[in-house]
Amino acid sequence: MKTILLKLAGPLQSYGTSSYFETRETDSHPSKSAVIGMIAASLGYERYRDEDIRALNALDFAVRVDRGGRLMKDYHTAKKYKPSGDLERTYVTNRYYLEDAVFVAAVGSEDDALVEKITKGLKRPYYQPYLGRRGLPPTWDFYLETVKGEPVDVLKRYPIQDSVARERKTSVPIYADAHLVPEAPSELRNDRAVSFDQRARTFRFRGEAVLEVIPVYKDEHDAFGSI
Repeated sequence: MKTILLKLAGPLQSYGTSSYFETRETDSHPSKSAVIGMIAASLGYERYRDEDIRALNALDFAVRVDRGGRLMKDYHTAKKYKPSGDLERTYVTNRYYLEDAVFVAAVGSEDDALVEKITKGLKRPYYQPYLGRRGLPPTWDFYLETVKGEPVDVLKRYPIQDSVARERKTSVPIYADAHLVPEAPSELRNDRAVSFDQRARTFRFRGEAVLEVIPVYKDEHDAFGSI
């Protein structure tokens, strides 16, 4: 098996799996559907290509929380107008983000051809990938590398990407597809993408397990590392 590693870092990120128009929540860590969406965008898949999207769900997925960040609330208003041009109503919306968070996502597959295809797409994306919402692009080191091994095992030994965490050298959580770590406690999460079609976005539940690990810490100074 080969695993693709992605660094999800930036000023703001947002991964809502239970959001509504007036309240756009974010989960504490990236969803599998969000990462699948980034991959699909990089490959140039259109939103209505449900079969292509569902095929990506077969990828094994795990994500490590190198820095959880801070929860930020943003206040918005949106106006709705009648066909006549008169104002119908004003919506008040609250949007939540993760500020200054750092994650490492891992997607793996036994299909070497698929991994190579995805890797090429991530290096030269067809559409701009975003960290959960439009306007939230990833950092320049979004694509880290592709390595041999299963996602959870790779994340256990891959160097931490947060300089603050490197100083603390404490354990960090890994959230993964439940079948990858059957011995770990798990719960259902509504982030299995069925369709990204804006006319009828559809998601299903998937089992997600969590485990605490002490990853590898780089001792040397990284001038380009997360700060």
